[in-house]
Amino acid sequence: MLNLKGVHHVAIICSNYTLSKHFYTEILGLKILQEVFRAERNSYKLDLAVNGVYQIELFSFPDPPERLSHPEGKGLRHIAFEVDDLSVSVAELTNNGIPTEEIRIDEYSGKRFLFFSDPDGLPIELYES
Repeated sequence: MLNLKGVHHVAIICSNYTLSKHFYTEILGLKILQEVFRAERNSYKLDLAVNGVYQIELFSFPDPPERLSHPEGKGLRHIAFEVDDLSVSVAELTNNGIPTEEIRIDEYSGKRFLFFSDPDGLPIELYES
């Protein structure tokens, strides 16, 4: 058995680096740790922190292929972030023109959560602590 210590990071490939960088840093509020342009690949790599911990890699590549990415599709289902107050987060997303699904209640924990999408349609969940 492996002795896993935790999730190191989640890698996301975007179609529009400028738009996605703005979304993840200015809308979601993730902190930039490092930004590198890799000329040989014509690609950016942006390392982002969630609450001070390195967790997201945002990549750009020329003409990345499409991938179906619905919450119930095969593969990575979604990425989820914990928030203190879901209503405040929904208001902030709405103020930035980002549509959200209706707030749901987790049938097991009784906690509130909802989904919205990044600029490329990647499902993102906000889960109230």
